[in-house]
Amino acid sequence: MIRRGLTAIALAVVAGGAAAQDSIEITPLEPADDGISIQPLNPQGGVIQVIPQEEPRQVGASGTGAVLRGLDKVSGHVQDFEVAVGETARIFGLDVALGDCRYPAENPTGDAFAFLTIWETGRNDQLFDGWMVASSPALNALDHRRYDVWVLRCITSSAEGTGGEAKSAD
Repeated sequence: MIRRGLTAIALAVVAGGAAAQDSIEITPLEPADDGISIQPLNPQGGVIQVIPQEEPRQVGASGTGAVLRGLDKVSGHVQDFEVAVGETARIFGLDVALGDCRYPAENPTGDAFAFLTIWETGRNDQLFDGWMVASSPALNALDHRRYDVWVLRCITSSAEGTGGEAKSAD
């Protein structure tokens, strides 16, 4: 008895929904005559001036090296190390070669862009070959199951060497 009642209600709801769909009327909107009109503006008698957009350009400079940070995800060991341009450093189980390190000339501490080539020690296949950005390390990151390497800053002169925290990796 209850089943029949529920079945009848379900059929009525389904049939009612189908009947309601047939009764929808679509009426187009009529333009309102409220005295407002939209017309393009023509400054200076119909002459439209096009002002070119100028992008601010940063002037970059190349550093003599880079300070990088390595992380062993298994042990949690973090180590900072320096690499000169054109040199290769070994950190944990990785060899890291620095092709170039660029920074904004007007603000050397503002950011760093390093071109790195990274491969596992003793293997020839590259794990990473490209630019890393200090301000956005996840933008183009090393994808390795155990190690992470990222850029901290560029070395801007030979006088700026191993200052307190940076350690050279053997």
